[in-house]
Amino acid sequence: MSPMKDRISSSFQAQGLMQVLGATLQHVQDGEVHIALPFSQHLSQQHGFVHAGAITSILDSACGYAALTRAPHGREVVTAEFKINLLRPAIGSHFLAIGRVQNAGRQLTVCTGEVRAFSSTDDAYKVVALMQATIANVSP
Repeated sequence: MSPMKDRISSSFQAQGLMQVLGATLQHVQDGEVHIALPFSQHLSQQHGFVHAGAITSILDSACGYAALTRAPHGREVVTAEFKINLLRPAIGSHFLAIGRVQNAGRQLTVCTGEVRAFSSTDDAYKVVALMQATIANVSP
């Protein structure tokens, strides 16, 4: 595993919320990170689909870790702000949050992301959420 992937994997494993949600780190490359989330009744809201808070959390983390792949050496990242559009109910057997860097600067990185909902029967998916996030590079 590359030092970048090791760094992100180690950081991801230290996030208690991702463990509580049952999320897993699926893919790391320069400027892009994928986080998977299986459906769980424990994450549902009153109508039975995954709560917007869980969807937002995995997408925020995917964008943050994508930004970390481009952060200057010796810096960490924190979310400064984000905007999320919830396009449809999060109904599916599993979900994939994809965060991508659009522009990486010395202090701020702008990322976009989406959450895809998959059924258990095929590889077809529907995008259930879109995000634009600003991530700040900070001293550890």
